[in-house]
Amino acid sequence: MNQTTVVEFIRLGLTSNHFLEIILFAILFVAFLLILLGNIAVITFTLVDQHLYIPMYFFLRNFSLVEICFTSTFIPRTLYSLLTGAKPISLSGCFLQLSLYFILAICTFFHIALMSFDCYMAMCHPLHYATFMSNRFCLHLVLGCWVVSFFLVFSPLTIILRLPFCRPIINHFYCDIAPLLQLSCTDTGLIEKVMLVTSVLILPGILSVTAFSYAYIVYIVTHIQSSASRKKAFSTCSAHLIVVAMLYSSSILRYIGPSQQGGRDFDKVVSFLYCMITQLCSPYIYTLQNEKVKQSLKDLVARCFVGSDGILKSGATKQ
Repeated sequence: MNQTTVVEFIRLGLTSNHFLEIILFAILFVAFLLILLGNIAVITFTLVDQHLYIPMYFFLRNFSLVEICFTSTFIPRTLYSLLTGAKPISLSGCFLQLSLYFILAICTFFHIALMSFDCYMAMCHPLHYATFMSNRFCLHLVLGCWVVSFFLVFSPLTIILRLPFCRPIINHFYCDIAPLLQLSCTDTGLIEKVMLVTSVLILPGILSVTAFSYAYIVYIVTHIQSSASRKKAFSTCSAHLIVVAMLYSSSILRYIGPSQQGGRDFDKVVSFLYCMITQLCSPYIYTLQNEKVKQSLKDLVARCFVGSDGILKSGATKQ
């Protein structure tokens, strides 16, 4: 069989309409700035305020860092393509983007599970929380997320990297597995099944940890007699549940559906939902729903613009 060596791919992007590309560029640019600002704000608040030096905010800080890295793997390149019309991406650049995308995506789900486990320990085992969730143990958990994410992705991507490719056109706005496999010269049925099994094991497997944690939390909270305490307990984890629902619904719909064929408009919409909307909402949901983070923001603003005597710094300078 005659095979053509592909040295670069051409991503068709979200649309071929130039006017829509301009609109999408403006939307994505603003969304990317909001994602960066929101997550940087969460990292800053949890670092500056010593009252937030607890495991819950340590995991939240690392989760924000993972989100920044995740969106940076494809949004800048997509913005550049929308602005200049440059669609090509090198073979090595495509595989690098693909690798980082899935490593960081899996790491995101692991951090979601860590935060749910932390919430479970804090609410269901408060007497043992400080002893069990030590700083060293939390650091090992975070490092373990990165290491396990890498090894889960390494083997499937190594197989894909060795495939011969005959066509260079990727009908997507970033290098995803399903549209990439369609460009191969060989039968990829076995690889697609392996990827589906891997997705089934990863997503529902990690989700089961989160589901068990919150099921037990709900059971404990419903037995609290004080209605005020029940409301406070539920509000503590409500933001987390919103993010969990958004992340898992979009990712399961995309990667554990009945058909894993890439290049459809529906796949692009779901990928856009997962890659942009959930990443944009999560830092602001955590900030708006968390009383301690909001208080940290108020204290930080007060320290920046108000002096210790309660007088605005700009006013004090003029005097």
